[in-house]
Amino acid sequence: MTEQSSATLREATVLPRLAGLGWGLLGIVAFSFTLPFTRVAVGGLSPLFIGSGRAVVAAALAVIALSIAHRRRPGSVPVPSPRQWARLAIVAAGVVVGFPLLTSFALTSVPASHAVVVIGLLPAATAVLAVLRGKERPAVSFWVFASLGAVAAMTFASLQNGGLGELHEADLLLFLAVVLCAMGYAEGGLLARELGAWQTVSWALVLAAPLMIVATIVAVVQQPPAAAPVEWAAFAYLAVVSMFLGFFAWYRGLAIGPIAQVSQVQLVQPVLGILWSAVLLHERIGMPTLLGGLAVIACAGLAVRTRLTRKDTP
Repeated sequence: MTEQSSATLREATVLPRLAGLGWGLLGIVAFSFTLPFTRVAVGGLSPLFIGSGRAVVAAALAVIALSIAHRRRPGSVPVPSPRQWARLAIVAAGVVVGFPLLTSFALTSVPASHAVVVIGLLPAATAVLAVLRGKERPAVSFWVFASLGAVAAMTFASLQNGGLGELHEADLLLFLAVVLCAMGYAEGGLLARELGAWQTVSWALVLAAPLMIVATIVAVVQQPPAAAPVEWAAFAYLAVVSMFLGFFAWYRGLAIGPIAQVSQVQLVQPVLGILWSAVLLHERIGMPTLLGGLAVIACAGLAVRTRLTRKDTP
């Protein structure tokens, strides 16, 4: 009887963990198209319009989703508390405002495959922010691997720019995008346990909507959109999937958790991003890009793994 109960307990523990990883992987697959499709969209649309306009479209979808849920089950979508609104501002600053705008501007001057390698720092950055947010005391090796990942990404970027130490403005934008997105991921994963996965991203979009509407109007006035159908299709994907539906799966996976383990699936995003850049954009993926990507992914994986296996000392 004891053995059967133990087996049942182990199965009950494993299934949610697999569900969390599955939802997280689905979200990452959706996100892996973001940089290549942004590269397509900037061919006919301004970076400001892409970064802000996609958030406006996603915010409209969020309002519809929240309204339908409230209409079907009144009280099922409670309004966030003042403290939760403050935390939602962090999510909005990272994944609604910062990452879309910064990557859109960066991808006007660098290939998507180049950006994918730099953004490969995101798993380690998310782990670092989760450590700081949770006030953990990880082993020294965690910080070593996280730092090596940052050095690998910066070395790759500078060498591709013509010489060691030469970082272009686009690379600085990408590094800042990583930091802001990691903040949004870490805080959003925690909030999803309180508000729900899709509710978290929906409220974050609603919170950022006024700013994004103003930015979109400015973008339209400065440069009226004049894009080809393929560029509009890329923009539609960014608005509906990258900015909205992808977060349903990603935050659900983080909410099921454990966050530290689910966050590891981000390691496949640079690989997929490089693949899509080659297949969809016909970008030449040379050995430096492959080696740079592998180095960043390896360091990020070791950083996350070290955090997972670390034993707290009393």
